[in-house]
Amino acid sequence: MAAISLRKGNTRLPPEVNRVLYVRNLPFNITSEEMYDIFGKYGAIRQIRIGTNKDTRGTAFVVYEDIYDAKTAVDHLSGFNVANRYLIVLYYQQAKMGKKFDQKKKEEEIQKLQEKYGIGTPASKDK
Repeated sequence: MAAISLRKGNTRLPPEVNRVLYVRNLPFNITSEEMYDIFGKYGAIRQIRIGTNKDTRGTAFVVYEDIYDAKTAVDHLSGFNVANRYLIVLYYQQAKMGKKFDQKKKEEEIQKLQEKYGIGTPASKDK
């Protein structure tokens, strides 16, 4: 009902609100059907992507058809308990996600250069 009242008025949404949600702290064994059951209660879903590799397990992206449905889902599912885990539901923000992955790449590049030139590694200090 809250979503319906939002649609009737000319409610201005904050700039970070969008249709794509980033979900963290999911149980590793959750299925896409369970995700559709949980998130589908709040509106039509366009897509759900569940992380499967070592770095992305326990995370998912949920894309809603309507921005107001996404807002309702965030409001109701943040802190929701699934298999004794409390969900963290955030709006997806490309800039923040890109920075996180860029940082990993930079750290890997620095480590490779350190190994190549023998700088900053414990083994090189013994020589």
